[in-house]
Amino acid sequence: MQITFLGTGTSQGIPVIACPCDVCNSNNPHDKRLRTSVLIETENETFNIDAGPDFRQQMLRENVKRLDAILVTHGHKDHVGGMDDIRSFNYLQRKAMTVWANEFATNSIRQEFAYAFADDKYPGVPDFDLRLIRDEQFYVGETKITPLPFKHLHLLVHGFRIDNFSYITDANYIPDNTWKLLEGTKVLVINALRKKKHISHFNLSEALEVISRVKPKKAYLTHISHLMGLEEEVKKELPPNVEFAYDGLKIVV
Repeated sequence: MQITFLGTGTSQGIPVIACPCDVCNSNNPHDKRLRTSVLIETENETFNIDAGPDFRQQMLRENVKRLDAILVTHGHKDHVGGMDDIRSFNYLQRKAMTVWANEFATNSIRQEFAYAFADDKYPGVPDFDLRLIRDEQFYVGETKITPLPFKHLHLLVHGFRIDNFSYITDANYIPDNTWKLLEGTKVLVINALRKKKHISHFNLSEALEVISRVKPKKAYLTHISHLMGLEEEVKKELPPNVEFAYDGLKIVV
């Protein structure tokens, strides 16, 4: 299974165009981050986790020709705002796009893209096959997905586990039952917004505490704002098994 980090950034802390900070003026491409999303390719399936406002740009950059499904972590704009562009895959694949989402995210998609669910739909609007994430496992083709419930302040969000790979974003609280679902994870991706504590996201120290408890062989930090600081400097503070993910990074798990 190959994981491609399509984006590792966030709308949180995005600066104004004239921001003079070192990160915004960095020449390191790892400091330039689109909204957080990953592409997962197995032997038989290709699917995304989230489709934010940069979805079209990310699909074009990675030359994605086929997409079987989108798994949605939650309904905030920076994670679903690009879903209008599934219409290209509708056209190429001649079918609706399977979208797995929890109740809140499903409602957000229906509101944001109400024209796609109208009784008298305009020709060419995106076509969604919405499927509700519950507490049980589900499948994308032959690939088994285990939903991982978290809290984003008070909002229920879902991460996902596939074999020994677990993905968490926009979380700041892990329920007891989810800790059990994370046991045995070998590769963990987790959000780390910045160094300073945040009301609804793990900061760097909190993300490292989760990693220390899960004990994966390898962990990658994502959903990083420019307030984290320069990657070249902050990465010196990380344990040997932890790295900053960056846009375009590909890993095999």
